[in-house]
Amino acid sequence: MKTAGHSEATTRRGLELTPFRGLRYDPDRVGSLASVTSPPYDVVVRPDGLHHLQSADPHNIVRLILPQAGTPSARTEQAADTLRRWLAEGILVADPDPGLYVYEQRDGDGMLQRGIIGTLRVTEPAEGVVLPHEDVMPPVVADRAALMRATRANLEPLLLTYRGDGAMPPGTTPGTAAGAGMGTAAGPGAGTTSGVGDDTATGVGVGTATEVGAGTTAGAGVGTAAEVIERTASRPPLLATTTEDGFRHRLWSITDPVDLARVQTDLAGRQALIADGHHRWATYRRLRLEHPSPSPWDYGLVLLVDTVRYPLRVRAIHRLLHGLPVADALRAVDGLFRVRRLDAPLPEALAALADASCAGNAFLLAGDGAFHLLDRPDPELLARTVPADRPAAWRSLDATVLHATLLEHVWRIPEDSPAHIAYIHDTAATVEKAERDGGTAVLMHPVREEVVRDLARQGVTMPRKSTSFGPKPASGLVLRALEI
Repeated sequence: MKTAGHSEATTRRGLELTPFRGLRYDPDRVGSLASVTSPPYDVVVRPDGLHHLQSADPHNIVRLILPQAGTPSARTEQAADTLRRWLAEGILVADPDPGLYVYEQRDGDGMLQRGIIGTLRVTEPAEGVVLPHEDVMPPVVADRAALMRATRANLEPLLLTYRGDGAMPPGTTPGTAAGAGMGTAAGPGAGTTSGVGDDTATGVGVGTATEVGAGTTAGAGVGTAAEVIERTASRPPLLATTTEDGFRHRLWSITDPVDLARVQTDLAGRQALIADGHHRWATYRRLRLEHPSPSPWDYGLVLLVDTVRYPLRVRAIHRLLHGLPVADALRAVDGLFRVRRLDAPLPEALAALADASCAGNAFLLAGDGAFHLLDRPDPELLARTVPADRPAAWRSLDATVLHATLLEHVWRIPEDSPAHIAYIHDTAATVEKAERDGGTAVLMHPVREEVVRDLARQGVTMPRKSTSFGPKPASGLVLRALEI
C-alpha cells in the first residue's frame, strides 16, 4: 500500500536534475540586484548583519529567509505574506520557460566557480545518491520546514558537489582552505571568512568509484554538463551584479531541450556530497514524506558544482558560548588541556592554532581581550568522553572533541540550544560578540576536505556545523515557487 508514498527504487538512480521556472527580481523594481541579495540564512551574522541587510533595500531576500516577528508562526506567515505581495506587485517575476541556470561567482583574486542550479530529486541517504557529512539540529529543520510549508517555495539553493570528468579551466584559481580569517564572502552581512594558511581544497565531492558511465577524457567533453555550462557562460548573462564583498555574480538560463538532455544524462550516473545546506536537505526530505508522490515536494532547489573543475574552499565554523565567561571556561579545563595565553592579534593567534592543530586537537578561546590556546587534551579524558563506536578519523575530529568532551562533559552546554550556543562563520565577529556579551568564543581550525569525503563515503556524519564550504551561492538571485 502506498502511503505518503515513496516505493523503494528497484534500480540504482543517480542525480535527477529538472528544469523549473525561476523566480527573479525585476531589476526595474528594486534599487539594485546586489542590494536585494543575502548570504544563506545560517551565515547571516545576527543581529548586526541582519539589520544591515534589512536596511539595504526594503525587498532584500533576508525578509523571506529570516523573517522577524514575535512568534515562530508569525514569522513564517509574515514571510508567506511578503512573498505573495512581492509576486502580486511584480517585484519577483517568474521566467517564461522552465530551465536550468548556470551560476558563476568570481572574486578579485582570480577565484572562479561555476555550477548549475535546478530542482533535484530528493533522496534518502541509504540510496547513496546525495551524501550528507554532518548531523543536523532538529529545531532548525523544524523551523525551515515551517517556512517552506508557509511560503510553498524553495527560497535559496543549497550547495552540492560532484566530481565530473574534466580539468580545472585554464587561468582560474582554486579555492584556498585552512583558514578562519577576517574577510567576508557571500555578500553583505555574511559570516564567511577568508583564509589563513595555504592548503588547497581540491575535489570537494565524492569519488568516481560509484559513478555510472563516467568518461575518462580531460577537459569538458562534448555533451557533458561541463561542456554545456562553459558554452552557456560564453553568452551574455540574464543578470550580473557585484556584491559588497567584491564577488561578481552572473546567471544564465538553459532552455534548449538538447542541452537540458545532455546535462541530465551526464548527471544521471553521478553522486553528490552536501557541501552546504544539510538542514535544508533534511527539510526537503521531511516535506517530501509529508506529501503523496508525485508532487513538487519530490524535488528541491540546489546548486551543483563539479569540484574537479572548480574546487571549493573549506573553512571552519566557530562557536559562541552565551553566559560562559572565559575565566569560567578556563577554570573548567584546568588540568584537562594544556592552556597558553596569547597576547597577539587575531591573525597570529590563528596561525598558532593552525600549528597546534598539526599535532592534535586544538581550540582557541577568546572573549576577555586575549586569546587562550587549548591543546594536548588528557588522553584519559578523551577515552572517557568520546564514543568508541566510530571510526578513528571521526573520534579525532576537533568538532567531535569539542562537542563530546568540552560541551557535554566539561562545560555542560547543550549543543542545540540557541540560548546557550551560536554557530558563527565570521571569525572576527565571533570574537567581537564574545567580548561585547561576556561569553566565550571557541575558534576552530578547518578539517581537511579528504577527511570529510572519506567519512561521507562510509556513511558517517560529522558533528553539526563542522565545516563551511564555499563560496556559497548568494540568496536572492533565483528562487523556486512550487506552484509555478
